[in-house]
Amino acid sequence: MTRVTHYKKTALAAAIGAALTAGIVACGGGGDNIDDGFVGNEWMRPSVVARQNAAGSDADRETVANQRARLLIGAMSQDQKLQQLTGSLPEMLPELPECYGARHVSGIAALNIPTFRITNGPVGLGQNDCVSKALFDKVQAGTGSPFAAYTDPSSAKATALPSAISAAASFDTAVASTYGTVIGTEMNNLALHVFEAPGVNMARLPLLGRNFEYFGEDPFLTGSMAVAEVRAVQAKGLIGMAKHFVGNEQETNRQKIQENIDPQVLREIYLLPFEMAVKDGKAAAIMCAYNSVNGVNSCENKPLLTGVLRDDWGFTGYVQSDFFAVKSTVGPMVGGMDHEMPIPQFWSKANLTAALGAGTLSTAMFDKSLERRYTQMFKWGTFDRAIKQTPIDFTANGQTARDIGTKAAVLLQNNGALPLTSSVARLVVVGKASQVYAQQAVAGGAVVGKAMGSGGGSSDVVPNYTVAPVDGIVNALKAAGNTTASVQLILVDDANATATVNGVAKTFAEALATAAAADAVVVMAGTISEEGADRATTADGSTLASNTVPLAPGASAADGTSLDWYAASSLTTPATATGANAVKNSNTVAMLKALMGTTSTTGKAMAQKTALVLKDNAGVAMDPALVGSAGPAILEVWFPGQEDGNIVADLLFGKSNPSGKLPVTFPFAGKGFLDNLTAQQFPGVVAADGVTQTVTYAEQLHIGYRWYDANISGQCAVVNGANPCVAFPFGHGLSYTSFNIGAQSVVLNGASGSYDVKATVKNNGTVTGSEVVQVYLALPASAGGVGAAQPPKRLTGFQKVELAAGASKEVTISIDPAGTNHPLSVWNKATNAWVTPAGQYTVYVGKSSAPKDLAQAGSFSK
Repeated sequence: MTRVTHYKKTALAAAIGAALTAGIVACGGGGDNIDDGFVGNEWMRPSVVARQNAAGSDADRETVANQRARLLIGAMSQDQKLQQLTGSLPEMLPELPECYGARHVSGIAALNIPTFRITNGPVGLGQNDCVSKALFDKVQAGTGSPFAAYTDPSSAKATALPSAISAAASFDTAVASTYGTVIGTEMNNLALHVFEAPGVNMARLPLLGRNFEYFGEDPFLTGSMAVAEVRAVQAKGLIGMAKHFVGNEQETNRQKIQENIDPQVLREIYLLPFEMAVKDGKAAAIMCAYNSVNGVNSCENKPLLTGVLRDDWGFTGYVQSDFFAVKSTVGPMVGGMDHEMPIPQFWSKANLTAALGAGTLSTAMFDKSLERRYTQMFKWGTFDRAIKQTPIDFTANGQTARDIGTKAAVLLQNNGALPLTSSVARLVVVGKASQVYAQQAVAGGAVVGKAMGSGGGSSDVVPNYTVAPVDGIVNALKAAGNTTASVQLILVDDANATATVNGVAKTFAEALATAAAADAVVVMAGTISEEGADRATTADGSTLASNTVPLAPGASAADGTSLDWYAASSLTTPATATGANAVKNSNTVAMLKALMGTTSTTGKAMAQKTALVLKDNAGVAMDPALVGSAGPAILEVWFPGQEDGNIVADLLFGKSNPSGKLPVTFPFAGKGFLDNLTAQQFPGVVAADGVTQTVTYAEQLHIGYRWYDANISGQCAVVNGANPCVAFPFGHGLSYTSFNIGAQSVVLNGASGSYDVKATVKNNGTVTGSEVVQVYLALPASAGGVGAAQPPKRLTGFQKVELAAGASKEVTISIDPAGTNHPLSVWNKATNAWVTPAGQYTVYVGKSSAPKDLAQAGSFSK
């Protein structure tokens, strides 16, 4: 019998080892020579590793990985098991002595368990498991806090990608795949194992601080992007972790908020992207959230973690807590959570031992939690490769980030200003002095005067370099041979009284005159946000530790969707009406109106030479004066990340043709969902006890464009194919060329059982560009009788097609009734099952969700 070294092998472990080794032999259809001279732990036997790698299917590979996991667990002591159930306190990493790490599980060398290293996401490698040793030295000297290791800007550098909502705006799963490939490549460069992403929560609230980390307001679009990204990350031998399961749609009081969500609404909207990530993406892990859902904390919610995730969906991965999201010791393990992060808090050795003694937890439960995680670790190669860092190719990955950013941009309107000519003589860039948009490269945590990644939320990436907006424009002009152009930066104060032009003090009137005399005017504005707080004005005294966080008196949920709203000092803590982090008014909209009302002195009207570049968290409430023929060209670039300046310049000068589509709805100011919100829906109603704050998703299935389509407010009845509440609809996006979509049809594919939707796309313009064909489905009237009222339509398919000038192409998009997005079905909470309502289904095809952009392709009955 092969000798097993480094630990004392008990009789039980020996018996398990023999049985499981035999099982591995049988599973592989061949034999592992147990007398081949290998000296080591059975789960690391080279022939077993080879058999796992050679497995013909994902299921077969997981079977071998599971057997290896059970061999390992059988050899572990109780103390070792308890240590492995949680993250570790910050410490120097034995494999990487240059790294002070705070996002890992300490390894056990005798068992070949490596340090299990985790990185945040989703917009690149956020705060990860390596900050400067100097921080450790300060901790040792008593002059620093170990908890600074979670957010310190010395975190290992990586590529700061455009925001995740950018990937969604591409409406192209190939872009999401590229996004995941960059991340997976850099994870391997930095010897990391787990990517805490993608984030697949919904942009239910346009003011949500983390919307930039998510994929928008539609569950099918979100799920499609998540599947592509997870597959790409895991193709690199890494663990993808879809988060935050589930109902984590607000940062306001996120640790204590109680969410009431109807079970049908949960299934059809909020759980759907997770289901797709699990079933189609084969996500290895799920992160449970801070909030409670229907009375139970997310990390001990047995109906969700066990009933839905494992029993209904067949999930075989493991569940990790969000950092400090665990609220008790016994409930999470009984409920289905497997791994507490970041430290042994509720699952400390003392607490788990006490629960074991009381009989509320068992060794078998410990083993099952470890088995689930170790199976995925073995399956994705964590045990089988050394922890060794290699250099990141920042040049290549930066170029990829630039490409993603240009494909994600959405041209909302264009009155002739774009693309700018590269021979322009005088160009001004205009922004607010108090805002980052015209001054720095923008990511989620960007603050004026602070470097990107300098300690905001956990998703913040510390980049190798950044490209500022003016630098990108100047570089683009030089590359085009224009070395004589004048590029001036105008920064305006909040009161629209004073300004600077290239740092020289001016009055606002003088700044307007400078813009009037320019050949091109580029204004930059947006809605910066971050993890930890929503773009909401909360009551004075609100903090992250508050039991309840109500809105300030007189504040509206819609306030934060204005370009004017900003927090004075911190994006990661609640903004209040007064105090150190008081909300301020940048008066950006008034500045824009003043610019557009100025008389141009160049022969071109302001609308024909002005472009507004938006850098947004999600949807913006648009002032009507800015929309239409008198407004500027409007280009949405989201948070572009480190390549900000180059991305924007590529688009402004037409080097790249914008082809993105809105993954969120842009309403007119005063007419949006948030303008009609009750406190019950956000930020939650405080109970008589003064400590319980509850949110109810009272809009039910009417989220995003579905709310506007259904005219819930009574103000949004469609007129001439347009919704009067909507400035720019979900799915909208223009181009520097124009497209026509025609010849729509739908037929049943007898072979596959799918409904094949066909349409012909033609590029009617003079330059190459891309269009996104979108398919929406209206359910039969009987669907509303199953439970909650159904919206008028739902997105069920999309395909991006690139065409040369004058070219055309037929596109086929299939609606699969058996798809994991359940396109024809609704959830019947009485029977706990998906049902297909009887009646006529109507298929629409077009280039946005607006009625004027859609044509009926056909219908079918069930």
